[in-house]
Amino acid sequence: DRFSKYIIMNTKFLFACVLLLCLSCKKTNQTITETTDDGEKSQVVTEKDILRLDYLDFGIDHRVLPIVETWREFNQLQNIVDNAKKGDLSYFKIDAKKNLTTLLNDIKTTIPDTLNTPSILARLKVVETTLNKTESLSNLSTTSKQELLDTLKELLEAFSNLCFQMNKKLENDSQPIERLF
Repeated sequence: DRFSKYIIMNTKFLFACVLLLCLSCKKTNQTITETTDDGEKSQVVTEKDILRLDYLDFGIDHRVLPIVETWREFNQLQNIVDNAKKGDLSYFKIDAKKNLTTLLNDIKTTIPDTLNTPSILARLKVVETTLNKTESLSNLSTTSKQELLDTLKELLEAFSNLCFQMNKKLENDSQPIERLF
């Protein structure tokens, strides 16, 4: 009698453990992470991932367009950002540190006089910082996809804010202001 109670109690305990194990396994399976063939987390960012990011994307205004059309360095920067919007981070993988430094220095030295204001230079500095951060994180094997997406969002916001500031500068310049003495 005592032995049968012992068996029943152990069976109930064993059943509870199996049930708990099954429930915990179910929760683990719901967490999906992208992995490569090697079992490592994937950093592959797609255009769909970028489209899901929530940020305001300001383009270049028609008043600014004639000024930046001939500004070669800005157009290179815009191409880098446009490629990042498509999930193409190849620019950041190929000796980008040296190229980025050169490009950003050239942008500052060739900025058109019309756009050479402290507010636009400040936005350029933010773009520079986020470009460097994107370059660093995209080359680290320990960077998660979400960290990379967050950094790309910062870059896209910074570039959008630069475009917005250039638009506002020329909009303000085009408004006639009367001064009363």
